[in-house]
Amino acid sequence: IQAELKAHKSAVSPRLRIHPTTQVVLMDESPQSALKNKKDSSMRVAINLVKSGEATACVSAGNTGALMATARFVLKTLSGIDRPAIASSLPSEKGKTYMLDLGANADCTPEHLLQFAVMGAMLVSCVEHKPNPTVGLLNIGSEDIKGNEVVKQAAELLRASHLNFYGNIEGDDIFKGTTDLVVCDGFVGNVSLKTTEGLAHMMGKFLTMEFKRNWLTKLMALGAMPVLKAFKKRLDPRRYNGASFLGLRGIVVKSHGGADELAFYYALHVAIEEARSGVLRRITEQLEIEHLQPANSAFSADNLAEEGINA
Repeated sequence: IQAELKAHKSAVSPRLRIHPTTQVVLMDESPQSALKNKKDSSMRVAINLVKSGEATACVSAGNTGALMATARFVLKTLSGIDRPAIASSLPSEKGKTYMLDLGANADCTPEHLLQFAVMGAMLVSCVEHKPNPTVGLLNIGSEDIKGNEVVKQAAELLRASHLNFYGNIEGDDIFKGTTDLVVCDGFVGNVSLKTTEGLAHMMGKFLTMEFKRNWLTKLMALGAMPVLKAFKKRLDPRRYNGASFLGLRGIVVKSHGGADELAFYYALHVAIEEARSGVLRRITEQLEIEHLQPANSAFSADNLAEEGINA
């Protein structure tokens, strides 16, 4: 790495340290194989550094399943959290909407959805500086009678919580920005995300095809270029890169595997904001408020303060 930096006439900042590793987790490698056989991979070493306190956060563009399994094995989950969840921001009419779970947990209980809501709400509160973010439960209708039993019971738990629960929301509410946070299980969240990505890709291709149809449409494209650039910037997926693994005893952020420099910058920015704003502390405090963990937990908010952990 140092040789490559020198070749590009770049110098390593004194704040940066390079940790040599001898193994690589392949993109198609199973989580079990990564855990058992790749203990000296950059992924494992980075997470170990978070565990030891040498690093505040881990940002990886590697295998998602292996990253989640390794992070959960090394860092463990916060007391009161059964399963970590994947959260990310999406563009909306009102700026940003955060959504979780985006694929870590295909099957969930009502209690899991409540835990996701607590974690997501505290993430939004910290990084977006919103003291009381609104929480919506993704459903097939806004009425209380709609949805399966898991969603109905989760709605009851959310109404009884100290969170700012808006109620049930539908798919079109995600991009309207009806709520600051959208909560769902990982199956629904991942399908929603991939559908959105596919639709955006198709719209981009159709728009390009129409503008290239003939000389007149090409001329129109030149006149519309400033608007098109602003539109592209607003919906640029690179600006929303960086999915947070919430519920762990450390900050882990997943970057898209095909991220370029700008996209990876935004993933790093996500990790920095979580560290600076004290997301772990806020989640821990809210879990105690919701009585989702004992007040004398070994990883309570008070113990976080004593250990000097502000992230």
